[in-house]
Amino acid sequence: MSAVDRPAPAQGPAPVHAIRERFGFLRRSYAMLIKEFIQLKRDRVSFAMIVMLPVMQLMLFGYAINTTPHHLPSAVLLQEDSDLARSILKALENTAYFRFLYEVHDVDDFDNLLKSGKVLFGVEIPRGFERAVRRGDKPALLVAADATDPVAASAAMGSLGMIVQTALKHDLYIGDPPEMPFEIRAHARYNPAASSSLNIVPGLVGTILTMTMLIFTALSVTREVERGTMESLLSMPIKPVEVMFGKIVPYVLVGFLQAFLIISIGVGLFGVPVLGNLFLLALLSTLFITTNLSIGYTISTVVQNQLQAMQMSMMFFLPSILLSGFMFPFAGMPTWAQYVGECLPLTHYLRIVRAIMLKGASMQNLRFDTLALAALMLLAMTIAVTRFRRTLD
Repeated sequence: MSAVDRPAPAQGPAPVHAIRERFGFLRRSYAMLIKEFIQLKRDRVSFAMIVMLPVMQLMLFGYAINTTPHHLPSAVLLQEDSDLARSILKALENTAYFRFLYEVHDVDDFDNLLKSGKVLFGVEIPRGFERAVRRGDKPALLVAADATDPVAASAAMGSLGMIVQTALKHDLYIGDPPEMPFEIRAHARYNPAASSSLNIVPGLVGTILTMTMLIFTALSVTREVERGTMESLLSMPIKPVEVMFGKIVPYVLVGFLQAFLIISIGVGLFGVPVLGNLFLLALLSTLFITTNLSIGYTISTVVQNQLQAMQMSMMFFLPSILLSGFMFPFAGMPTWAQYVGECLPLTHYLRIVRAIMLKGASMQNLRFDTLALAALMLLAMTIAVTRFRRTLD
């Protein structure tokens, strides 16, 4: 029989072949599934992100964020100590919006407290106030508000009209007073029109710098580890501090460029003023940029690949944007959340950039936030260098 006439080999039934293919597909898919679970188990950083991010978002949004803040830090310029003045202050505190932390007797101290951001409200009770009220002269009670954050100031400003009845019920009249015996002059300082752009644009300087500086530095170092170029770099006669310095300096210049672009656009398009010293703003921006670069460098010494570097950077960026006072009023958060926020560089830089641009603040007004930012920078650089040396060993 020739090869042409030879019958083709018999094949199995079509349904049996299809069943084998189906089981083969399931077997291969199951093997791939097991492989991915093993990979996820080994990638502890990614697994921690999967668990921690939802928990963090729930805790922050559920407990820390409050859009109607109460017990806002306030100061009083008390030029006369009378029963009526004390009654007014007590009535203000009873609204649950004001918490008087400072009592000053000098106008300069009063202004410095508002400029430095230590208080959000200041109440001025002038000399001879009670006597003028009893004579029916209708004196003025000045309430100055730091309106750089309109959300924090609006609710408290709206409650001022309610204090007259409470304050005077027991001091001058029995029952409700027939008319307002004094005038309340509410002055929204630094942002009288309550423009949201005056609050958002300076805040974007710090927010964008935080995000980009963290990611750029963390990815830059991790990329060299993945590509194997870090081993060649470490074989050279160079110290860890010198490596870190060489990695950070270029991104300081990048941060300057970003800050310049944001401020220029904010001034040109949104009309955001720059009332303070530009050199001081540049100096403190350098401090802030260096702090974030040091934190990004620390992240790069902890993670093993670029994906983990991105995940950990976002893990740090999320509480920074939520607990710093950028999106929600800082004074409205509970005490524990404010303590966490004080440990974040963005919290202090937001106060600095808003104070310089909108209030014309000087270094004297910004001493606390400058020292806090410097301490965070030194801590981050120490951890980064220590971690980097440990990886070399």
